[in-house]
Amino acid sequence: MSYRGPTGFRHDQPEKTGVLITNLGTPDAPTKSALRRYLGEFLADPRVVEAPRLLWRLILHGIILRFRPKRSAEAYANVWEPAGSPLLTYTAEQRDRLSERLRARHGDDIVVAFAMRYGSPSIASVLEELQQQGVRRLLVLPLYPQYSASTTASTFDAIAADFTRRRWLPEFRFVTHYHDHEPYIEAMARHIETRWQERGQRPQKLILSYHGIPKRYLLNGDPYHCECHKTSRLLAERLGLDDTEWMTTFQSRFGREEWLQPYTDETMKSLPEQGVTSVDVFCPGFSSDCLETIEEIDQENREYFMEAGGKAFHYIPALNADERHIEALLSLVENNLAGWPRPESDADVLQSRRQRAAAMGADA
Repeated sequence: MSYRGPTGFRHDQPEKTGVLITNLGTPDAPTKSALRRYLGEFLADPRVVEAPRLLWRLILHGIILRFRPKRSAEAYANVWEPAGSPLLTYTAEQRDRLSERLRARHGDDIVVAFAMRYGSPSIASVLEELQQQGVRRLLVLPLYPQYSASTTASTFDAIAADFTRRRWLPEFRFVTHYHDHEPYIEAMARHIETRWQERGQRPQKLILSYHGIPKRYLLNGDPYHCECHKTSRLLAERLGLDDTEWMTTFQSRFGREEWLQPYTDETMKSLPEQGVTSVDVFCPGFSSDCLETIEEIDQENREYFMEAGGKAFHYIPALNADERHIEALLSLVENNLAGWPRPESDADVLQSRRQRAAAMGADA
């Protein structure tokens, strides 16, 4: 087996520290063919769908990828922007702003990049770029505040698989969750409060909607459900809400088996008959707006609520590239970089490496 090294490697290349933020992913375009490629990669991941592989492969290729891409393409077309997928553009902006803040504090020794677990830019391609730039210490921050094997662990799998094919591995750190990180809670609270201040009123109830997972995953030991509820509790406490003024729900279920409850869509259909006719919905598990927040929450669930007798529905956008969000991410990155020595960039050290390489008959 041949292991990859940097193209044109030089022993005197200055070392850098890399920060890689990752998100779930997006199709390249809102078309049926692009959705077939994207869904094929996403739904084939055993972390996402824990089912007997042969049976699931038959279902995926024999049924799902024959029909779902067309429906999904129509949904993506509904949220697509001139610059492309909202998730992609927001994540790129988060990368840019985080890079600016780190450069201002730490100079040019830190390189910030972003990748998608599925689709482009792929984790493998971005890891290659970072290695070419001389990154010898790598911090990975998946933008999933609450840990789940189907998201966070899947990201680790992709990185580990890439590392098995590399000659020189970087020192490596990986953030598994930040569901109770105080700056993250504060960023969300101030973001919500700003919306309420702009409107001059609060809703009867704040709905905190998270992406769902099968209940079976919880019973098998996944901490996601517990971390979602802790995030909600801390946020509600920070906002000064009593137990009647907020609730946690779960959205985006797929298939016939039971998922985490209560379901967001069923909640929206039932609240008006309980006397709740004014709601705000916020999604603490989504670092960027995407199909699941824009189309599923702000359009589909708005319709469910209003048709059931609701009077006022407000979707509060994700934190996206809000300054408070960038501050929270910056604190996470700096906390997790703490204790790492600065990269070796001293001219004498690099000259010594070059001389030793030359003495061994290698290119500098």
